[in-house]
Amino acid sequence: MRLALTILACIAVLPVGQALADDDCFAPMADWKPKEAVAALATRNGWTVRRIKIDDGCYEIDGTDAEGQRIEVTVHPSTLDVIEIERKDGTGRRRDEEDRGGD
Repeated sequence: MRLALTILACIAVLPVGQALADDDCFAPMADWKPKEAVAALATRNGWTVRRIKIDDGCYEIDGTDAEGQRIEVTVHPSTLDVIEIERKDGTGRRRDEEDRGGD
């Protein structure tokens, strides 16, 4: 009986822990920068914004880079740090691998 309860407890907790692990950008909503600040970040980097949305607790910019290539950029909502840039061809690079280019 004790083993069955332990297994049930583990199963019940697993989805919650997994859901929390999926959040890339945990930040209280009160600390979030406005979408206008995200759009300004995109402009400074030479990106054209098609859409700004929220995904996994992060801002996500869908648009094109300065060369016209489709990109998805993940941005931390309170620091506006670029977490990842994913290019339409499937390549993705973390911010620490990117040329910071005057940020």
